[in-house]
Amino acid sequence: MHRRTLLAALPTLAACTPSLGTFDTIAPRDAGARQVVHDAPYGQSPRQRLDVYAPTETNGASPVLIFFYGGSWRSGEKDDYNFLGAALAAQGFLTVIPNYRLVPEVRFPTFLDDCAQAARWVADNAAVHGGNPNRIVLAGHSAGAYNAIMLALDARFLRNAGVDASRIRGAVGLAGPYDFLPFDVDATRNAFGAAPDPAQTQPVQFARADAPPLLLLWGADDRTVGPRNLEGLSAAMRGVGGAVESKVYQDVDHIDILLALSRPFRGRAPVLTDVSAFAHRVTV
Repeated sequence: MHRRTLLAALPTLAACTPSLGTFDTIAPRDAGARQVVHDAPYGQSPRQRLDVYAPTETNGASPVLIFFYGGSWRSGEKDDYNFLGAALAAQGFLTVIPNYRLVPEVRFPTFLDDCAQAARWVADNAAVHGGNPNRIVLAGHSAGAYNAIMLALDARFLRNAGVDASRIRGAVGLAGPYDFLPFDVDATRNAFGAAPDPAQTQPVQFARADAPPLLLLWGADDRTVGPRNLEGLSAAMRGVGGAVESKVYQDVDHIDILLALSRPFRGRAPVLTDVSAFAHRVTV
């Protein structure tokens, strides 16, 4: 589809997120990437499946980037993110996009357990597909950013999945919620409301000096996830001596920051460049 037509369709596509199927179907793909795995199981549930995208040209084993999509922990489908898998693989990363179980089938912390098990699959299998299992970056958008950052900060989830934390070299959050008590919207009440200790659901509570470096990105026009989340976690990490970078994109909203990873919308913000530069730097 012509870029002008895609731009005209943006309001409709944005209204359909987190179901990006229509956009994914029509969006042009980046050259230099190929899908090498589809629907690999990392658990027994039908939702515990993942896809893998690889660079077509490599110089040795590639760093690995695991991307968790958003959807308020209640929706989302990895097959809608082929454009993203290709975009990141073309930047030189073995890129893994898992499905994970969602509300109301599960609630906190089960969707995090699933994400940790997907990371275990990556640790066990990345080398087979040309990736380096000792150079992993976790990333995500919105609820998926929460998942990525929580795995990076709360060491229990990866440890319980049998993943050596030293394999995780960094984590990237796009428009993620990290400091959102009280649970005052349906999405957080449904996903976290039954947690016996609400504070233990908050990434900001797990800021630590020895955490992997974090990159936190946010759009100034975001009306879904407020600036408190980026600012609170950034301040908490700096307060304990942790490594954190943050960046705010002007004239970018909650959906723009994701679509900016795609070819038609990269002019909106340098999200792909920023994510790629950070991930390459921490995996050297």
